[in-house]
Order: sequence, then structure tokens, then C-alpha cells
Amino acid sequence: MPAEVHYHDYLQLDKILNAQSPESDKRNLSAHDEMLFIIIHQAYELWFKQLHHEADSVVSILSKPSLNDNSPELQTVVHRLNRCVTILRVLVHQIDIMETMTPMDFLDFRDLLRPASGFQSWQFKELEAKLGLKFEQRHGKEHYTAQLRPEHVTIIKRAESGNSLLQLVNNWLERMPLAPSWPLQKEEGKKSFWDNYRNLYGDSLADAEKDNIAAFDELFGHDDPQRMLSAAACRAALFIMLYRGYPLLQLPFQLLNCLLEIDEQLSSWRYRHMNMVHRMIGTRIGTGGSSGKDYLKAAADKHYIFKEIAQLNSFLIERRKLPALPPAVEKKLGFETD
Repeated sequence: MPAEVHYHDYLQLDKILNAQSPESDKRNLSAHDEMLFIIIHQAYELWFKQLHHEADSVVSILSKPSLNDNSPELQTVVHRLNRCVTILRVLVHQIDIMETMTPMDFLDFRDLLRPASGFQSWQFKELEAKLGLKFEQRHGKEHYTAQLRPEHVTIIKRAESGNSLLQLVNNWLERMPLAPSWPLQKEEGKKSFWDNYRNLYGDSLADAEKDNIAAFDELFGHDDPQRMLSAAACRAALFIMLYRGYPLLQLPFQLLNCLLEIDEQLSSWRYRHMNMVHRMIGTRIGTGGSSGKDYLKAAADKHYIFKEIAQLNSFLIERRKLPALPPAVEKKLGFETD
């Protein structure tokens, strides 16, 4: 029979509570806030581990060859992505605690940390890769693994070579059964869905926005190897956004919205981190040798993972002007009552 479980042993508190070894203590220097600095970063890494746990489970579900859009599995995907969003909000708010440390408090131990740096957080880089940030899209890509240990570089490269969450979402959107194709087969004397929608979209544009029609035709009519989402996936995603009020499309819309929330929270975290670094060290370089605030700002501006989904909002029109769907399609998108 298994031994009784005890709170202390289950959480391995001996390991956790003795995992803080301030460099200032080793040198008999006074640096009260180094303990806070260590615990905050350890908490970050634990939350990164949980984010990996959630992302891996979502990737596993979406990797299946077919996924019922009205199934418990899709509900699980949305639930776990929402959990990721909530965790990321916590990571942003942890900066509030870090900012109780003043620049002079940080200087008490900052130089003792060289060349250690948050730039060496391989878990965060691996998470970005799992979500869909490609090597080619990274700011400072020639240096982003330079300070990592070889075994950690291997982990990140493995994540980059696997199917990312964004790639799997693209595949899922492409096989969405009810999204109109391009061009949709026309009935005699009638326009296709997308011909009709394109006209309505064009009519909604201000004079200064008329060039958006060319962008519409390019995005939804042609694949671009530079983009992560195919034209078919973009059409399906836009269709979900437009008709999300139908029961069958509510979960797919929540999934897309979760991805946008993840990007928003990651961006908030990067900008809060950047501003905190500027407050703490001004224009000095980081302990790992980066350009400090300037590097963090460039990465924050560039590292939007799901920006192609966000860009689809440029092609929405007012709900009351949406084309009416065929009765057969409406029935499939709603609850069966007979």
C-alpha cells in the first residue's frame, strides 16, 4: 500500500525552499533584494513550465487528423488556451512586485550576476517556438542562442522543427467543412459568397482605404509562402469571425480569440519588462551583453506570433450587412431541433 501523502513531501518543499542561493551571501555583501529577484525569476520559470504543459496538450489534440468542431476536445483546447492567457496575466502582474525594488537596490547585486541574464531563459524561447515564432522572424536571430548551453539550443531547435500551434491552427482552419471556398460554386444568375462579400466590404471602405480591396484579393485568393496562414485558412477564420453568433462557430471563435489574447499578454509582458529595465538601468547594457531596453523594444515590436489572425479584423463589415447564409448552411451551424 502506498505511503500516506504529506503536503511538505508532495510539494518537495525541502528542494524548493532551499533553491535560493544569493551571490551576495556568498561574498558576505548586503543585498536584501536579491532574494526577491531570485524568487521572482524562479516563479517565472515554473509558470513557463506550466505553459509548456498546456501548449503540449493543445498541440497533441490539434495534431489529430480530424477534429470535431463541436466536440469536447475542442472545448478542452479552448479551456487550456484560456488558462494560458490567465497565467500570462499573472506573469505581467509579477512585474509589479519586481518594481518594488529600486535601481539602487538592484545595484547592490547586479554586477555579481554577470554574464547571467534573462536572455538565457531557454524555456521562454522554446515556448515562443512551440506557439509559432519562427527563427526567421526573431529580432537578433544571429545571437538569440549564443549564450545558451548546447543542450538548451537543441531543445529550442527541436521545437522550431516541429509543428507549431500556429501551423496546426492553419491545418485545422483549412479543413473547416462549412467555410465557403474561393470562388464558391455559383448558382445560375447568382454571385458567389465571396464575390458578394467583397462588394459589401468595398462599399464599407473610406476613400483612403480603397487599396484594401487589392489586399483582400491577395490575402483570400492567393497563397503566399511568406505567410503562416494559407488563403483557405484565412477565409475560414474570417468566416468564423463574421458568423460567430451561430452555435457551431462559437468555440472556433473562442479559440481564435484566445490566440489573440496570448499575443496581447505576451506583448504586455515584453513592454512591461522593457519599461522596468529602462527604469532600473537606464541606457546601460544588460548583464548578458544585450543592448538592454533597445533590444527588448525591438523584440517586443517584432515578436507577434498570431499577427496574421489579428490582421483579419481589417476585413470585417458591420453585422447587419452580412450576406444571408443558405438555409441548409444555417441549419448545420445551429442547434438541431428535429
